[in-house]
Amino acid sequence: MKPNTPTLESLSSIHADGSKKSLHPADVRGSFTRWRRLAALLMLIVYVALPWIPVNGYPAVFLDVVERRFHFFGITFATQDLWIGFFVVTGLAFSLFYVTALFGRLWCGWTCPYTVFLENVYRRIERFIDGDATARRALDAAPWTGMKITKRGTKHALYLLVSAVIAHVALSYFVSLHGLYEMMSGPPQKHLVAFGVVLFLTAALYGSFSWFREQFCVILCPYGRLQSALTDDHSVVIGYDKKRGEPRGKGESAGACVDCRRCVQVCPTGIDIRNGLQLECIGCSACVDACDEIMTKLHRPTGLVRYDSHTGLHGGKTRYIRPRTLFYTFMLLAGVAAFFVASRSLSPMSASLVRMQGASYFVQDGVVRNQFTIRIINKRNREGTFRITLDGQLPADIQVSGNEQVLTLAPMQENQRTLIISVPVKSFHDGILFKARISDTQTNDSVLTRGIELLGPDPRLQNNAPLNPKDYLQ
Repeated sequence: MKPNTPTLESLSSIHADGSKKSLHPADVRGSFTRWRRLAALLMLIVYVALPWIPVNGYPAVFLDVVERRFHFFGITFATQDLWIGFFVVTGLAFSLFYVTALFGRLWCGWTCPYTVFLENVYRRIERFIDGDATARRALDAAPWTGMKITKRGTKHALYLLVSAVIAHVALSYFVSLHGLYEMMSGPPQKHLVAFGVVLFLTAALYGSFSWFREQFCVILCPYGRLQSALTDDHSVVIGYDKKRGEPRGKGESAGACVDCRRCVQVCPTGIDIRNGLQLECIGCSACVDACDEIMTKLHRPTGLVRYDSHTGLHGGKTRYIRPRTLFYTFMLLAGVAAFFVASRSLSPMSASLVRMQGASYFVQDGVVRNQFTIRIINKRNREGTFRITLDGQLPADIQVSGNEQVLTLAPMQENQRTLIISVPVKSFHDGILFKARISDTQTNDSVLTRGIELLGPDPRLQNNAPLNPKDYLQ
């Protein structure tokens, strides 16, 4: 066996003694690589640009945890609307299951933020400063000279700078760019929490992308271990055509694989794809482009390493429609439908009605008085005026105070108001239920609070007849 040849017995990113091995994947060219870099560039632009794009007066994505408001492309959710996030999270999960069942770990190699940052930012910096894979390995083995110290210092300084930029962009999603600028302009002690978050994120990003690297995908991320449960023999993954490639070599009796090990040299996790699908494979297609490049130079058909299913690699026909994909499709569509139905139920305002603390009711001058607190939230991004009315089978001589004036609320503002309901004792009876209706005077939209009951003295106690304890036993 050749030295440093990856095997299935141990991870390729560790030495025999268990210490971490620095991997230096070679650069590669090809159609898949170009498309993957274009997708990564698009995602990086979106990540940086979203806090800059205003929609309805707020950033396109703004998770305002201080005010408990969450803005997504012009739609604002209050804290009371976060239950809809269940459908978002489950929908994303089933989308990931769906893609994995069809195309394996396509997410990992093409769109995972960790892969995007590592392969298209940090390793780009490393290649620019340290050179290609051969030069980087030589620099690792070289003694600490002035040149090595300069290169190492420059590279890690850029790593820290990029990590800080990414951390600040992440914080802007929660405080907005304007808030971020104010925090950066002031002393750190005035914004200790934000400063601590940025410091932690910067350190975590720097440690992950400068040292931990592919170990995150192999050790920490559980997705690689889940793929064995999510994929089957018809899932399209990256594989090696053994029937065509074996036996390896350059003689007339050899297969198509010339054992150049180019697929191993470009792999970001250091595996040999010819050993079959492995936990470390992130489906990045670097080995596909590398092998196709060699096959083209040798004037041989490409596709020795390719995207194909286990069945396809063994001469069978890949079935895309099968029970697993049908089930995931059903769950995905059900989640999308539930999300849209739930979204339509969201109201631009929210209200709640609760009984005030203290006595449940008061009786004075022949009047039963109940006191409530009504809380109204204007979830629109514009000023709104609201009117409070009562719905229910209420006595004709009921009196309500606290709802006389129209309530004006600024965008995303909330207000509490005391609502006092008085009923003459002679008109009071058990079972008086009502709801508060809050109506937008501009759009005529309205919401109802939950039903609540007026409380008062038992009507049976309002006469002079002698009490019979049996009447009050439950």
